[in-house]
Amino acid sequence: MPLSGIARLPPQMEGKIIMGRLAADLGHALFEVLETGNSALATEVVHDEFHNREAAVSPPACRIAGPAGVLASSAWMRSAFSDLRLPVDQIICSDSQVWVKLRMQGRHTGAFVLFKGEDVDQVVPPSGREIDFEQIHVLDLKDGKVIRHEAVRDDVTMLGQLGVFPPGPAAAMRMVTWRATGRAARAAADVRARAAQAAAVLRHGITA
Repeated sequence: MPLSGIARLPPQMEGKIIMGRLAADLGHALFEVLETGNSALATEVVHDEFHNREAAVSPPACRIAGPAGVLASSAWMRSAFSDLRLPVDQIICSDSQVWVKLRMQGRHTGAFVLFKGEDVDQVVPPSGREIDFEQIHVLDLKDGKVIRHEAVRDDVTMLGQLGVFPPGPAAAMRMVTWRATGRAARAAADVRARAAQAAAVLRHGITA
């Protein structure tokens, strides 16, 4: 939920209030940013030194520190999954950390592109299938914002729902065809560009 209605406390008090409602709100707000790409909310809840430990398989822009990297991650996920939803099932808070149990839901209508460093590792062509699987996220907090993220995700279940693990004949043929025709390379370039464009929004002073 947006935090704009919450009064900002003096810096010396923020660490104390974080243990209560603010910590839970930060957890909800971060995943709202990922669902929507709301750049104004991203700057409000994401620390400038934010680091996403899970960004290794994402486009390079997702590894940028701070809110820009989170906006890039949002663009990456939304390019693959329309109607992306991250409903929260449970939140556990401490004074410096939030544990979030949620589900990732959506329809696979765009290419799902996985990276390895700067290079494209795998392109999963759109299948039209629904995904719905559980994730657990750990958020570290500092100065009233989220500064670090790591996750335990059931990616095997997701890939199974997409029909690529174990690889079925139809899914394997689509992937081979996409590579042979150049569609995989074009899709990867488009996803890379979308993520970079989302990250650049903050540098140009635009918020949404």
